[in-house]
Amino acid sequence: MIKKYVDENEGRMLEELFSLIRIPSVSAQPEHKEDMVRCANRWKELLLAAGVDKAEVMPSKGNPMVYAEKMVDPKARTILVYGHYDVMPAEPLELWRTQPFEPVVKDGYIWARGADDDKGQSFIQAKAFEYLNKNGLLKHNMKFIFEGEEEIGSGSLPAFIEAHKDLLKCDVILVSDTTVIAPDTPSITTGLRGLAYWQIEVTGADHDLHSGTFGGAVANPANVLCKLIGDVTGPDGKIRFPGFYDDVEEASKEERDLVASIPFDIEKYKKSMNIDEVFGEEGYSTIERTGYRPSFDVCGIWGGYMGEGAKTVIPSKVYAKISTRLVPHQDYKKIGQLVIDYFNRVAPKTVKVDIKLLHGGYGYVCPIDFPAYMAAERAFETVFGKRPLPVRIGGSIPIISTFENLLGAKSLLMGFGLESNAIHSPNENMPIDLWKKGIETIINFHQEYDKEA
Repeated sequence: MIKKYVDENEGRMLEELFSLIRIPSVSAQPEHKEDMVRCANRWKELLLAAGVDKAEVMPSKGNPMVYAEKMVDPKARTILVYGHYDVMPAEPLELWRTQPFEPVVKDGYIWARGADDDKGQSFIQAKAFEYLNKNGLLKHNMKFIFEGEEEIGSGSLPAFIEAHKDLLKCDVILVSDTTVIAPDTPSITTGLRGLAYWQIEVTGADHDLHSGTFGGAVANPANVLCKLIGDVTGPDGKIRFPGFYDDVEEASKEERDLVASIPFDIEKYKKSMNIDEVFGEEGYSTIERTGYRPSFDVCGIWGGYMGEGAKTVIPSKVYAKISTRLVPHQDYKKIGQLVIDYFNRVAPKTVKVDIKLLHGGYGYVCPIDFPAYMAAERAFETVFGKRPLPVRIGGSIPIISTFENLLGAKSLLMGFGLESNAIHSPNENMPIDLWKKGIETIINFHQEYDKEA
């Protein structure tokens, strides 16, 4: 009956999802401020149509929050669904094969920014609730909180949670913003990495210099910046910030053995990115490197002349944005200051370095022996025909640890994306079949969760 409902309502559901996707709710770009409000209001309309008792767009220090609830029984347990309606910038636009904010269905996939992250996945939750509500199957209370700043660090959400603890009180938090191993290999995300993100400014002379007249006589900030960054990672893949690994917990042999049992085709992995070899910390597999170990990356670097042709200058200023993905027990604030101190200490006196921590968040580990997790296992097995594997992933959802600290509730991460969905890249996509399976799985989860009462 569930599958029939999803199949019969597929067209309507897709059009509703597309009404969200067409709103370019890019939180990182100020010109989309009004689009954030429009998207929040559209979510309010869709949640009301799905059957919540009330839905409202609530102010925060930044972009508005969307809150909705369906109260079945004050004595019943409550599930809080978390998602985000903001999306990553679509640039570089020339690499898209379709218009990023005009969704296209082709070859069984939705192609658009937000098709997966996180409009498509949040919509899975809304449509599962719709089915349960219409058919009188909801035995517990449901709340929804959708924010508009996840892609820029969820800066306004902690204060909002603190101010509305009673409103958001729940027994478990349900999130669809992660992945499964493969369309035919379900998994539940049991761990997320934390994050710390900085911007560096390196200044040499107070104006650009002629590279012939001054080259070899004064330091080039671009050269210095490249060396500073290049020295961070050794040829063994180790990150060289002193004290960086002090709080990193080694996975147990049992957990490493479990990771080794996860199906993983390294050749297919390399081919998907058109690379010849992988790289990372020696002594660890690719899955361990992305789920269990920290990392360091340059996310952007710029400065000097970048136009057509040649302009022989030594730039006055150059910049870089860098990030580390952190594992549980690493404190992003501690790491943030550690990295700032490092660059200030090792930078040569020939330049001035200004580095700022822009945002960060803590990692998260989900227990696999609490009722909601066991209900999720059974739900996945019902729909996919296989028991899901517990997997830690490399991405970060910083607010998850904040939820636990402020609300005292664990989060269950039931995602339905794929690594190939290109969520932060051009040509983001979502397989429709997997999206529909997601709806079926979440419906089954709610029913299984009621059995755990």
